[in-house]
Amino acid sequence: MQDQLEKKYGLLMAIAMVVGIVIGSGVFFKAEKVLVTTGGDLPLGILAWFLGGLVMIICAYNFAVMATKYEKAGGVVDYAEETVGKGYGYYFAWFMAMIYFPAMTSVVAWVAARYTAVLIGWDIGGAQTMTLTGVYLIGSFTLNAVSPKLAGKLQVSTTVIKLIPLGLMAIFGTIYGLRTGIMIENFTAEPLIEVGGSPLFTAVVGTCFAYEGWICATSINAELRDSKKNLPKALMFGSAFVVLIYMLYYIGLAGAVENAVMMENGETGAKIAFSNVFSNVGGVLLFVFVVISGLGSLNGLMLGCTRAFYAMAIREEGPTPKVFQGVDKVTNMPTNSAAMGLLMASLWLLYFYGANLAETPWFGNFSFDSSELPIITIYLMYIPIFLMQIKKETSLPTFQRFVMPVLGIFACLFMVLAAIVSLSDKIIYYGILFAAIMLIGGCVRHYGHERK
Repeated sequence: MQDQLEKKYGLLMAIAMVVGIVIGSGVFFKAEKVLVTTGGDLPLGILAWFLGGLVMIICAYNFAVMATKYEKAGGVVDYAEETVGKGYGYYFAWFMAMIYFPAMTSVVAWVAARYTAVLIGWDIGGAQTMTLTGVYLIGSFTLNAVSPKLAGKLQVSTTVIKLIPLGLMAIFGTIYGLRTGIMIENFTAEPLIEVGGSPLFTAVVGTCFAYEGWICATSINAELRDSKKNLPKALMFGSAFVVLIYMLYYIGLAGAVENAVMMENGETGAKIAFSNVFSNVGGVLLFVFVVISGLGSLNGLMLGCTRAFYAMAIREEGPTPKVFQGVDKVTNMPTNSAAMGLLMASLWLLYFYGANLAETPWFGNFSFDSSELPIITIYLMYIPIFLMQIKKETSLPTFQRFVMPVLGIFACLFMVLAAIVSLSDKIIYYGILFAAIMLIGGCVRHYGHERK
């Protein structure tokens, strides 16, 4: 065993991490939700996609600035530690390892299996789909644990593949919609259903899952060649590109199928849209690319998930640091950390099924969508980092030290407000669960320090 990761990735891999993790099945998965939550109001849905993307770009810019200054292991954990302090850095790392990475990874595994199920004709919450979800989860772990370089190559190739259905729908869906009149009808039609609450806020919270994942790219900063130059470039180029392609895809989708059809058909709505534009055979083929897209996102998230406990261990923090800081000499992977990451993702997959897919929720009031609230939490946790960036980074120019961090704070507060307005009935119970997990983290840290 050794305790250092090699510099084995370049700029292309970093860009593929940002674009490849963010662009996944989420955009297909959440396009229908955004339409439903806005009551079929297409312009309002496009505004929601824009606002969600703007939040991502602002936050990515601030972390791109920090990436030029700090490089250890764990990316965002480095930034939390350097700006706010070691204690905050530890709790941020604990949250990433125990909640964020495994919760996101498990949901994306299910989303990839879900669209495979749509192709085959299975029930998306049935035994076949859940079994396939487990296979995808373990397969992704195995690839990352046994051959991280191959996992990196897969990340780049799947990034290219997943752009095919998005790009084709953006172009040909728009042409099809203009020729048939569907697009004009969708844009000018009145909302199809009355929706309560704040539909814009609810829709923005829905887009956060489709946009999330870019922060995972920072987890390979210790393995990225010339990280202080390449990571900022990847964060900015990748995030801006994702927002552009998402909005063009959503507009293309509006030309391919009527809003009412998209809203009524749930998970098969995207398949109907592709079939309308590209025929049944072409639609099925492009939908295969959608499945590959989800697997690419799963691969990238698993890459972060397998390194989460390592990020704590090399700081002599977390449970049994000596166990989790070892790096295999052959694969150059933190093997024990990777195994723990898989276990946590499996537990969150069990939770996701019981809370969201079971006929009767297993966890009562504690049942919530683990693809959304952990993302809102991480935006809340960015705020102290941005505040301390303003206070400490005296060497930065005014725009980077004041303007962008302030915008970042407002962007994060907007996401938190959107979650409070749209998910108020779930936030209290999620907050209790979050507090309990963080309290356990505090006990682990206290016990570890006492042993020293």
